Amino acid sequence: MPTDSMPLQNLPCLSLQGSMLSQPKKSIKRRSRGCVAEGLDTECTPTELIQQWSPSHKHQRLIGKGKENDSSHFVLARRSRRKKESLSVATPPYEAPKVQGKSFSSQRQCVKCDESLWYSVDLEGLTHMGPALQQVLKTGVRRLRCPRAFVEELHFTGTGLLHMVQLDLSSSIIPTSALESIICRCRLLEYLSLEGLQLSDTILRPQRPCSLSKNSNLVQLNLSGCSAFSAPALADMLKSCSSIEQLNISWCDFNNNHVKSVVDHLSPSVTHLNLSGYRESLTLDDVKVLVKRCPHVQTLDLSDSTLLMADSFSVLKQLKHLQHLSLSRCYHIHIAALTDLGKTFPMLCLLDVFGLVHDSHLPSLKKEMPHISINSRPFSSIARPTPASRLIGPCSDRTMWNRKCQLRFKP
Repeated sequence: MPTDSMPLQNLPCLSLQGSMLSQPKKSIKRRSRGCVAEGLDTECTPTELIQQWSPSHKHQRLIGKGKENDSSHFVLARRSRRKKESLSVATPPYEAPKVQGKSFSSQRQCVKCDESLWYSVDLEGLTHMGPALQQVLKTGVRRLRCPRAFVEELHFTGTGLLHMVQLDLSSSIIPTSALESIICRCRLLEYLSLEGLQLSDTILRPQRPCSLSKNSNLVQLNLSGCSAFSAPALADMLKSCSSIEQLNISWCDFNNNHVKSVVDHLSPSVTHLNLSGYRESLTLDDVKVLVKRCPHVQTLDLSDSTLLMADSFSVLKQLKHLQHLSLSRCYHIHIAALTDLGKTFPMLCLLDVFGLVHDSHLPSLKKEMPHISINSRPFSSIARPTPASRLIGPCSDRTMWNRKCQLRFKP
């Protein structure tokens, strides 16, 4: 019989016992083969119907295996796609504990109002985040992680001070005016990283009504790779921040005057100092001043100081607590002078001399100083919120000064 003149048939919709797809029995009418295609889009389509209206050369024999095919009826099921719900949140998206018995809107309002949940926030790598950053700052956040982000101009209203204790803006793109508006509202900073940013004298100078110098409790400061500030402003800031214990001020846009401002005004409480990258701007006389001013230094990085020679060891040996010394690429220091460092520095346990010792000579040097680990730390961790060695790979460390942030922005 031609397919276009087939009589109507009553096809009962089979049900799956014990299945969530079970449906009450219905009568389904099909006028022609063309209507069968519509039947295939339904939630449950009997296999017998598919076989009956399919061409004979495509007929397949079903082989039942497993518990799902124990009965004589077999049903193909297809779930309809669920549309993604889009939620607009007034505050940045976050990960926060759910509040039982409350709707999402109520939870969101609760999170917005509860300042304790905004104690620490992670905004790493966000773009066009001026409004989001401004909103987060208004919540009274105390720990803000915001490296490698893009920040537009900020338009603060009022003159209220911020409550931040820890702030990481490393390698972000942020206008100097926006950075000034943030730093100049801080008084409680203890940990700060502005690595790679363009600063200004306004940010550093204590003569300004609000500046970095007003944060007298600053313990760790990372200004590595910073630029656009004068030597006098740097000296004033270091004199005001007299509690600094870790200072990373390597590879800045410095001249001889900047280096002298550092060694002449460093706090005596400094125990970890990175002053690398100044080639011919750092002299032996600077080292003498540094050692006399900061006798408690435990970690010292003077890498890429090309004017330093072996005679600097007689000066550095005054640092009785020195445990980690970095002299990488100080090319005027001969390898023969390194063999006595174990005796010169009895507490030394880490030595970095990348570029000075050829790989073939490294085993013999390690044999001369078996208690010293040589070239095991290619990256400096001084005052850095997250050491570079823990930023590699898909499971990068998202902590900030060894503590994770409570709220994480999820774009």
